[in-house]
Amino acid sequence: MGVSGSGKSTVGELLADRLGVPYADADDFHSPANVAKMSAGTPLTDEDRWPWLDAIGAWAAGHAADGGAVVTCSALKRAYRDRLRAAAPGLFFVHLDGSRDLIAGRMAARKGHFMPGALLDSQLAALEPLQEDERGARVDIGADAARIADEAAAAVRGRPAA
Repeated sequence: MGVSGSGKSTVGELLADRLGVPYADADDFHSPANVAKMSAGTPLTDEDRWPWLDAIGAWAAGHAADGGAVVTCSALKRAYRDRLRAAAPGLFFVHLDGSRDLIAGRMAARKGHFMPGALLDSQLAALEPLQEDERGARVDIGADAARIADEAAAAVRGRPAA
């Protein structure tokens, strides 16, 4: 989980590889209407997000019995994470976290993504970090993607990174 540009897709793929489980990107679950809205620089409403979150939760729940999976999703608000957990109760969230400047720089450097950098501030304003009663861990994104994935894998496995 994390704001756009925090490295969710890159780290998510690496994490799934380290854990030997399937991977999905939440961006692929968005409706064409949601993609059009974001591409136009308009933040999504909660009403826009509910069907999207339900689809992600159903996908995650469908993989729970076969050893789990990794799905990247912003999951910025507690209510969104609660909705995902309602569908897939065993979820463990890895919050990819870093400074606004680092994330803005990454967003500016990427090409071909529908999420404009102009929406970063709205995402940061909406972000509700993991709370103590939520299964998950915060991982700093200041390192390279391989190191971040190693730390995320260690958190998922319940032990410190090597």
